Amino acid sequence: MIREPDSHVKLRIENLILSFGGVNALSDVSLDVREHEILAVIGPNGAGKTALLNCISGFYKPQQGEIYFDGQRTTRMRPDKLAELGIARTFQNIELYTGLSTQDNIMAARHALMKQNFITGSLYFGWAQKEEIEHRQTVEEIIDFLEIAPIRKKVVGLLPYGMRKRVELARALALEPKVLLLDEPMAGMNLEEKEDIARFIIDLFEGQGATYPNTPVLRDGIRCIILVEHDMGVVMDLADRIAVLDFGRKIAEGTPAEISTNPEVISAYLGKEE
Repeated sequence: MIREPDSHVKLRIENLILSFGGVNALSDVSLDVREHEILAVIGPNGAGKTALLNCISGFYKPQQGEIYFDGQRTTRMRPDKLAELGIARTFQNIELYTGLSTQDNIMAARHALMKQNFITGSLYFGWAQKEEIEHRQTVEEIIDFLEIAPIRKKVVGLLPYGMRKRVELARALALEPKVLLLDEPMAGMNLEEKEDIARFIIDLFEGQGATYPNTPVLRDGIRCIILVEHDMGVVMDLADRIAVLDFGRKIAEGTPAEISTNPEVISAYLGKEE
């Protein structure tokens, strides 16, 4: 897709080093993610893609380097604090409450944004009830957007894989993120399922305006998305820029056209040059 990204840096990653038992998962990785762009991160298995998302979202703590979100240092913040700031993600391996329904899974994520805690909720029942209703309305709009209304009451653990991936995306949207991290959102899907997810990503990025006037994350869109994905056709279609990792190092960064003709990328990932 051809878009002109905003010059504002939404997320800045500086010289990240992450190692496990002497094995470097990330080696001096630096990257700027700008407002109004979809950045794809690609590379072979074990290149450090998920490790990078885990550092951004607070699940891993890098040994060296810094991460800044909207100018604020967030390097070693907890995942829940980062979610409050506006960073949400999906996981390569689905992370859901398998014994709960689709609706309850999404609502559980939504509770992180509720202002009324147990004490104030009991003191001011009317306020808490009003807030609960508003949050449930938002959840219903997310369900409508992702076309999962038929499974709203079904137990997630019994759903087909592709539907569970949609529910996980719904949970991330329930946090109303400013930055959305998608870790292989199409892994294991058939062509039709991939096309649906790609459409949702584009619609999320662009925003749906008057279709969902009371749900900001759908109305205004998410203007900064980081996508880890192995399907190069999807990456080339969706991404404004691509960063390529190999053995924990960033070996290239550029537009899809630049990456597709980069000799080092071709050698490391896209296929050996003749």
